[in-house]
Amino acid sequence: MHWINLHQIWFIIIGILLTGYFILDGYDLGVGILHMFVKRDDDRRLVLNSIGPLWDGNEVWLVTFGGALFAAFPNAYALAFSGFYLLIMMVLCALIFRAVSIEFRSKKKMPAWRTFWDIMFSLASTLAAFLFGVIVGHMMHGVQFGNEMEYTGSLSDHFTPYSTLIGFFAIAACAMHGSIFLYLKTEGELQKKIHGWMWTTFGIFVVFYMLSTIYTLVDVPHAVENFKRWPLAWAVVVLNVLAIANIPRAIHLGKPGYAFVSSCCALAALTFLFGVGMYPNLIFSSTDPNFTLNIYNAASSDKTLKIMLIVAILGMPCVLSYTSVVHWVFRGKVQLGKTSY
Repeated sequence: MHWINLHQIWFIIIGILLTGYFILDGYDLGVGILHMFVKRDDDRRLVLNSIGPLWDGNEVWLVTFGGALFAAFPNAYALAFSGFYLLIMMVLCALIFRAVSIEFRSKKKMPAWRTFWDIMFSLASTLAAFLFGVIVGHMMHGVQFGNEMEYTGSLSDHFTPYSTLIGFFAIAACAMHGSIFLYLKTEGELQKKIHGWMWTTFGIFVVFYMLSTIYTLVDVPHAVENFKRWPLAWAVVVLNVLAIANIPRAIHLGKPGYAFVSSCCALAALTFLFGVGMYPNLIFSSTDPNFTLNIYNAASSDKTLKIMLIVAILGMPCVLSYTSVVHWVFRGKVQLGKTSY
């Protein structure tokens, strides 16, 4: 196998892992973002139980993504985890607080105790989604680093107007995705309330989608350069718009399953467009374009890529199988029982 093909294959593999995480943990984070809008204690327990058997397995995709990035593109991994160190630590704390909140909430029946962990769960979910968006926006817009691959910016440099907008866009996308998932998992009065949330979150998502698209076209011109090289990539843009447009149509027709599939397709298309905008680069350098890390100068050796490809071929079906089985076993409406949160 030619070494150039290996680099491209690993770029695609990392893209698949990122897509899987965005779709799966996207609804987890969305459920957390919406959690505080639920008022009754039993309803909040239902919300937690909707993702209870799923959230930790969904985060395996993030761990696998990090491992794949380390194995295939160690230079990009080193720069990302050093340059974004504070943000990544904040994300890690948010994800830890999410897990702790889910587990600790049910330990006592005191209203103050449960309210505290409810707030922590919602805030941590919102913060995690926001920071993921900030990191993606900063990578797309450009990161301050030189030829020694050392980050030269400060913490405030991460929060540019563009990256901050993408952060809020990530919150809106997760909230929309999570509301549709919650509608599928609930019934009765809670489901009726969530029906209104689907329309609200979709409207907010569309607003931030349009703002992010316009800002990207105006302020990040290199994001569309590859569309000139590969005009067929515009087909994904069309499919993305159609998937987004089908969400309100499916909700109106009373087909939430189709709405959720459309939401998954929209998130997958957005990740694909992010990949097209970045390729063949992994992290843009705003200091000097010559310092930009791409799939060639940031990659491991040819032998390492071949060995890890074999590992990926053997391991990916396991991750896919586990995810599919868990979602199949815990399909259907969520109910409260003796083992519920």
